[in-house]
Amino acid sequence: MASSIAPMDKSEIIFLDGPHSRFKELKFALETMIEFIKGFRALHFIGPSITVFGSARFKEGHPYYELTRKAAGVFAQLGFTILTGGGPGLMEAANRGAKEVGGKSVGCNIQLPVEQKPNPYLDKWVYVKHFFLRKVLLVKYSFAFVVMPGGYGTMDEYFEALTLIQTHKIENFPVIIFGKEYHKELLEHIELMKSQTTIGQTDDRLFLVTDDIEEAKALIIEKSIKQYNLKPKRKVRPLRWLFERE
Repeated sequence: MASSIAPMDKSEIIFLDGPHSRFKELKFALETMIEFIKGFRALHFIGPSITVFGSARFKEGHPYYELTRKAAGVFAQLGFTILTGGGPGLMEAANRGAKEVGGKSVGCNIQLPVEQKPNPYLDKWVYVKHFFLRKVLLVKYSFAFVVMPGGYGTMDEYFEALTLIQTHKIENFPVIIFGKEYHKELLEHIELMKSQTTIGQTDDRLFLVTDDIEEAKALIIEKSIKQYNLKPKRKVRPLRWLFERE
């Protein structure tokens, strides 16, 4: 169908202008670089990690909280650091599960207008100002991604990881979705995207949907530990002249 909008000559269009400040853009670039360096320094020694995404709103006692807590404990016993956004809810559950079995528990917390405090089950954490910075840090150190029930933020993180794998920007790490019932409509929409060819016909193989912790564990052993030849950690001393700490 032909467009109903009459074409205009470029000279007839009055283009809008907005605030442009080279100083502000430079300041933002420098602040971002400093935050990246701070994050890299803080997380450099955490080792291979499994990042757990999930809602901040499910409390202790909720089935999803207890599932996350148990699953994180199992994954931590494989030798992985459990890495989360560092906040409450299912992030807390994952860090708690790791801590309870003697595993390593790390958070990458975000500064919000309503302060999100680090949960009490973290061995170490870093604060960042921007979500895109946090996503980079959560992806950088991870050999698997676990998606628990959540909201906008969880979906954003899930699709970010999936897109990076799909486009080969990162390796083909396992992506595991827990909560078949909760994610039912999401999975239906992914099937719709496949039928409409907005994703590839094999792109639904980039993730596993399960409620079985042992099935997820087996995938992580096969596709993370064996595929990337992960070995027991050797002692690496921090460089004191760079003010590094484990």
